[in-house]
Amino acid sequence: MDKPELVIFDCDGVLVDSEVTANTIMAKSLSAHGFAVTTNECMGLFVGGTLPGTKVKAEQLGAKLPDDWVEVVYQEVYAALRNDCPLIEGVIDVLNALDTASIPYCVASNGRHDKMEITLGQHGLLERFGGRIYSAQELATAKPAPDLFWHAAKGVPLENCVVVEDSANGVRGAKAAGIRCFAYAPEGDHGLKDEGAVPFARMAELPALLGIG
Repeated sequence: MDKPELVIFDCDGVLVDSEVTANTIMAKSLSAHGFAVTTNECMGLFVGGTLPGTKVKAEQLGAKLPDDWVEVVYQEVYAALRNDCPLIEGVIDVLNALDTASIPYCVASNGRHDKMEITLGQHGLLERFGGRIYSAQELATAKPAPDLFWHAAKGVPLENCVVVEDSANGVRGAKAAGIRCFAYAPEGDHGLKDEGAVPFARMAELPALLGIG
């Protein structure tokens, strides 16, 4: 493929390895409130969404959640991520390759800014991405709606952008936005190819897929 003019990264599960931690906490809380679910089941149901959206869906599935459930879980997740939130292996090499190729990059996440300050901040990536970190919180609309990706593209022709995602919601959002999508899938495709993405298993593969490896 031709080199893109902009690479738009999701955050959780693409840049930082935060999904298992967050979903372990959510699964424990949901199970305590009438919806018994394992961490893996929780990830299958909710990865790529928002915590308010998780509350709505979980209640539809039988959970009896208090009004402050979202904020309580956010604080538990934040505390755990402050303690430990490793980078996805190979991410720094990908960013270095993009810098060498003079290709700009940004973050577009359904997660809150304060969460990304914790996860990206402990690895110096806040400074590396500068002001190019966008949250669905800003737009009051989340993936799979395309708006966040359009906002992140900011005038770059959509056909010259690439999205890097790891969830069905993210892939659907990229497709709706009219942007090519590569899906980081280290444990198998899980239908992301059928959603319209090009899956890859290791970050070391991404530069070649972007035409810079």
